[in-house]
Amino acid sequence: DEVIEGKHDREFPVDMIQGGAGTSTNMNANEVIANRALEIMGHPRGAYEYCSPNDHVNLSQSTNDAYPTAIRIGLYYTHLELLKHLKELIASFRKKEEEFASIIKMGRTQMQDAVPMTLGQTFGGFASILNDEIANLEFAAKELLTVNMGATAIGTGICSVPGYAEKCVDALSRVTGFEFKLSPDLVAATSDTSAMIGYSSAMKRVAAKMNIICNDLRLLSSGPRCGFNEINLPPMQPGSSIMPGKVNPVIPEVMNQIAYKVIGNDLCVTMSGEAAQLELNAMEPVMAQCCFESAELLMNGFDTLRLRCIDGITANEEVCKKYVHNSIGIVTALNPIIGYKNSTNIAKEAMQTGRGVYELILEHDILSKEELDTILAPENMIRPVQLNIKPKKKG
Repeated sequence: DEVIEGKHDREFPVDMIQGGAGTSTNMNANEVIANRALEIMGHPRGAYEYCSPNDHVNLSQSTNDAYPTAIRIGLYYTHLELLKHLKELIASFRKKEEEFASIIKMGRTQMQDAVPMTLGQTFGGFASILNDEIANLEFAAKELLTVNMGATAIGTGICSVPGYAEKCVDALSRVTGFEFKLSPDLVAATSDTSAMIGYSSAMKRVAAKMNIICNDLRLLSSGPRCGFNEINLPPMQPGSSIMPGKVNPVIPEVMNQIAYKVIGNDLCVTMSGEAAQLELNAMEPVMAQCCFESAELLMNGFDTLRLRCIDGITANEEVCKKYVHNSIGIVTALNPIIGYKNSTNIAKEAMQTGRGVYELILEHDILSKEELDTILAPENMIRPVQLNIKPKKKG
């Protein structure tokens, strides 16, 4: 309990990245536990005839089962924390989805005007693609609950007492509250690090989606006068040492960089995972370091993005509306009503003159302003509808 509470943290100087497949960390823990036990029993540190790091603390164990099992326990706890932070970020996007539900804007594909949508749908999409990752993270995390405790050196269980593996896994489940399972093949499990590969990959998927979202936030807030300028990100700092008034999207940029680091860590985990030789993978330490670092980076990134960016985003509603009215893309919404010929002619004239579709429809008296506003109302632009409107001029 004292070790778990962090009372002896200064007694663990060993770096996470180490040779020996984790032996340094395992023996560091064994020695701290043994010496603290000696103090409690009234013996001096180092009196190992009473409590030995090897003969007693390490009884029926090996680094090759204790170390990977400890990693999986720690990573599963971390997984639960990661989910909590991710769900809070998703909730923040959902709030913006509701707040911006009535703000019409242009959707874009391949950086070109497409068809209208609402700004709320944009933020709802961000929430949904992240929410999809919860199930994937949960699936990957379940693999962490299968352990090789009791395998000892290479999976044969040498130096352990009969039944130790089963009793140890039962005790782990009881102490942690998680449903740990003993691997059915301890020899295979002792060299197999696919659970860490799987969880790292799941975090990489989240990172890739965070990259997409933050790139979109940067685009939508670009400007303020020569970019999209559809949303405003909370200003965090002056954006330049030479350009007065410039404000950069620094928080999304932070999340972008976190995503790149997580993706890089995943490559390290993948390469280390394939480095197993015969009955052991000596590269588990760096795999563990990468997984824990990725999770910590993502959690910090989620909180920073939520509190310092998403929660404070505001919409430039008039800018969004202007883009819709000036866009040629809205002829797609008008096509079922005014016909293909009218739509094509209006689109061509808009392209040639630089004028807006909305303006030209009214000028050519194809629809009344009331009819046009009905067609372009947000509730009629964002889902399939059938409107009883007929054009004055057929196309």
